Amino acid sequence: MGISAVGSSVPGRHLGMCSLAAGLRGVPGPGQHRSSADLCVMARLLGYVDPSEPCFVAAVLAIVFNPLFWNVVARWEQRTRKLSRALGSPYVACYVLGGVILALNALRSHWFTQAMRNQPRMDSLDTPTAYQAGLVLLGAGSVLVLSSFSALGFTGTFLGDYFGILKEARVTTFPFNILDNPMYWGSTANYLGWAVMHASPAGLLLTGVVALVYTAATLYEEPFTAEIYRQKASQSRKSH
Repeated sequence: MGISAVGSSVPGRHLGMCSLAAGLRGVPGPGQHRSSADLCVMARLLGYVDPSEPCFVAAVLAIVFNPLFWNVVARWEQRTRKLSRALGSPYVACYVLGGVILALNALRSHWFTQAMRNQPRMDSLDTPTAYQAGLVLLGAGSVLVLSSFSALGFTGTFLGDYFGILKEARVTTFPFNILDNPMYWGSTANYLGWAVMHASPAGLLLTGVVALVYTAATLYEEPFTAEIYRQKASQSRKSH
């Protein structure tokens, strides 16, 4: 859906905000031309996004909710083992949680896509070069996500360590040997590529929310993962 169909009022909003910025600054001195230009670029980007649009709101809520949900449930399981007892096995419980996470992530992607479709495209991003760059990002993100899943397996990907399902040691093969948390950053690259392919300022903003939420999630998850594998290594040394 092009800008003429969805955001015909956007250019006027850009001009108004940029004119306001110019009026507030008065006669520009050295270096002020660049600051005014930066402010106009930011105003132009924000002018494409309606944060109150229902699908955009739903996308933001899904982006924030998903990691919160799986971390709360996993920590609760790690402390109580109630989910494993209720389902008869930690493996069954982990697979059930993994299935719920996959469903939630599919819903998040749905709202992300709908939010982009319901808001204007940006002409400067709506080019073959930008589309190809988006494809590259999508491809790179998919490689990171799929190779992470291959290295971790289902239980390793979906919080098996909280269920007491541990590997012999932390995975250090590709892609974990090139960056930490490649599953998260691969997913972020996928969303970024998808947003660029759609020439969507709303998608770019939502991708920023994804990155922020995943950063917060890693700060919460990493110490726990490091500690349980430290304890496992310590116990292994004592047993030998």
